[in-house]
Amino acid sequence: MKKTGKNFEVIPLGDRALLRHLTEEEMGSKTLSGIIIPETVDKEKPEQGMVVAVGEGKYDDTGKLVPMRVHVGDRVVFSKYAPNEIKLDGKEYFILDESSILAIIK
Repeated sequence: MKKTGKNFEVIPLGDRALLRHLTEEEMGSKTLSGIIIPETVDKEKPEQGMVVAVGEGKYDDTGKLVPMRVHVGDRVVFSKYAPNEIKLDGKEYFILDESSILAIIK
């Protein structure tokens, strides 16, 4: 993930992915007219995010690299308590293991 303004790149290690939280519009919790549907309506729902960077994958017991199944740009559902939150340039991101990603939304 290239960041503008600063010269650094975030590359998750192993089978980890870096995600950004989806906006209310992307998640569908804000209507076209701008009305926000309160979180209490969909309480305890798994979180959703957009993959912005992925690691190379992980090695199996034989030493073979198993590549990531998620890719940059994938919209995913992940376990609510799984990610580690980080801030980069004032924006919040999540880092989590691929095994904590429950599904890819197509």
